[in-house]
Amino acid sequence: MDDVLSPNILGPSRTRATIGEGNGKSSQKQPASLRRLRIAMISDFFFPNVGGVEGHIYMVSQQLLRRGHKVIVITHAYPPHRTGIRWLPNGLKVYYVPYEVLARQDTLPNFFSLLPLYRQILFRERIELVHGHQALSSMAHEGILHARSMGIRAVFTDHSLFGFADAASIMTNKLLKFVLSDVEHVVCVSHTGKENTVLRAAVDPKDVSVIPNAVVASDFTPDPSAPHPGRITIVVLSRLVYRKGVDLLIAAIPRICAQHSDIHFLIGGDGPKRIDLEQMREKYLLHDRVELVGAIRPSDARDHLVRGHLFLNTSLTEAFGTCIIEAASAGLFVVSTRVGGVPEVLPSNLVELAEPDEDDVVRAVDHALVHIRSGAHSPQAAHDAVKSFYTWSDVAERLE
Repeated sequence: MDDVLSPNILGPSRTRATIGEGNGKSSQKQPASLRRLRIAMISDFFFPNVGGVEGHIYMVSQQLLRRGHKVIVITHAYPPHRTGIRWLPNGLKVYYVPYEVLARQDTLPNFFSLLPLYRQILFRERIELVHGHQALSSMAHEGILHARSMGIRAVFTDHSLFGFADAASIMTNKLLKFVLSDVEHVVCVSHTGKENTVLRAAVDPKDVSVIPNAVVASDFTPDPSAPHPGRITIVVLSRLVYRKGVDLLIAAIPRICAQHSDIHFLIGGDGPKRIDLEQMREKYLLHDRVELVGAIRPSDARDHLVRGHLFLNTSLTEAFGTCIIEAASAGLFVVSTRVGGVPEVLPSNLVELAEPDEDDVVRAVDHALVHIRSGAHSPQAAHDAVKSFYTWSDVAERLE
């Protein structure tokens, strides 16, 4: 523990510099009515791991730094390269603490094994507020419990939807109910997520706020050139797992291709269901119409999206669906299953919703293709709409 937090690793102390917006403008002024806080974001899910929770924590932390708060992140180490203390842009300090991980970078609940390390970090940084993220993060739960034992206030953000019947959900919900019994406030990313969390954790609805995710619209701009003349490309970008509705996608693709000779599928992402997609492509001889590009780096997501006209999301459960607003910002018309918080994300002129059923997904895609072929969809108008709807600065302001 002393090695992890030694002064040599910490380096010389830094004073908080004025943080700009990255384009030469002066930093955003903090309202006089709000005092500066020292905040610790705690979660198992953070960079270099990639996902919606990781991006949310990073972007919210950056915006809170710009608004004058002191923010640190506490997560588990990613040996051998990410251990100890790291500094990210704009003075964001990250503690990669030694913690044994299980599958998919989750940690096993230990409750007291990290208490000495948590205590030293929270006291060293003079933390006033602990903000835990994600119901499946053991570090977030333990961080909140230990913070409350030290008299530090805590809030929690839930990013996902969970059921009530399977063993994993029952255990997670019991733990969540225990932890959230002593927090100042709970944040959810959609109204559906709020209802789900209120039922699972038995918290007062008045103590739960809805603050959606956002997108950096400048990173997802439409390509003014046509993706490919003479054909319409349907883009998919997700983890290829059951929860993302890959089985539904596998059933719908052959039917869509049979009905429309000018359709091409561009599927990005990786996971255990990729083998099923490859088998479907082999069975129906769709090698020239279904392209599997594999895992896509976050920096390449925009380039992948703008290769198409339509974005297809077949998730079986989704609390918010950040990929949907990223696709809309890139100028694509969206077809998505009507699950979770998805109906709250975009207005009806930018998205066609379908029930999580093969027939209805095919119907929704047909309707969207008619809309695109008619020329009624404007990529630039979609981008401008998303840019006005979702900004990380607004998320940070509402969190304050």
